Amino acid sequence: MASRFIDALLGARLPVIMEVKRQDGDGNPLMGERTVEEIVGEYVAAGASCISVVTGRWFGGNDEMLREAAAVTDRPLLKKDFITRERQLEEARELGASAVLLTAKILPQATLAKLIEATLAHELTPFVEVVDEDELARVVHPEECVIAINNKDINTHEREPGDIDVSRALLEPAIRAGTPCPVSASAITDPQVAAELIAAGFKGLLIGTGLLRSGGVQGWVDAFEAHLGKLRSSSPVLQP
Repeated sequence: MASRFIDALLGARLPVIMEVKRQDGDGNPLMGERTVEEIVGEYVAAGASCISVVTGRWFGGNDEMLREAAAVTDRPLLKKDFITRERQLEEARELGASAVLLTAKILPQATLAKLIEATLAHELTPFVEVVDEDELARVVHPEECVIAINNKDINTHEREPGDIDVSRALLEPAIRAGTPCPVSASAITDPQVAAELIAAGFKGLLIGTGLLRSGGVQGWVDAFEAHLGKLRSSSPVLQP
């Protein structure tokens, strides 16, 4: 199945999924007085390839946020919530999503497999979040999935700073598993670290809190592109 979401990341000048999120794991507000429309507009202007909308109540979200995002952009949208049943996939599609988050940690093997297949049947892209090789091994149809490596721990409500080394350790296993689009997700704030992850082989990054607190999305993007350009110029292997 063709995937708008994967194709957008693989063909992007800026392979960053920029995230709209009301609050962090500690409940601290991230949007301030900004509306979903304003944030999405800033992301699009900065060149976001895809946009993630956190609709889960855990982070203060709701489905209306996704509807608002879909009304102002044609960029592929990821619905981030705890998906546990097929009806949620139908709702996500109706709201305008192109991809949905499936969290391996909370889903038994049979349920994860069923939901991946149902997601594909609904012509959505499974954005499967894993944190170790055991979870990675449970992903069916990896060639049609984004495999996202979460650098934070949902068991602690993602309240800790996170560990980018989780992504570094799982990149090669994810590629071997067959995903065309390994993504490093969460805990990415430094543009230099982001550039290093892309240079290492990730096809996308999911960044929310780091951008919402950056003081200026375009400035963050400029710094990221400058760092990535330096890495590519110093290594012929990394030439785009």
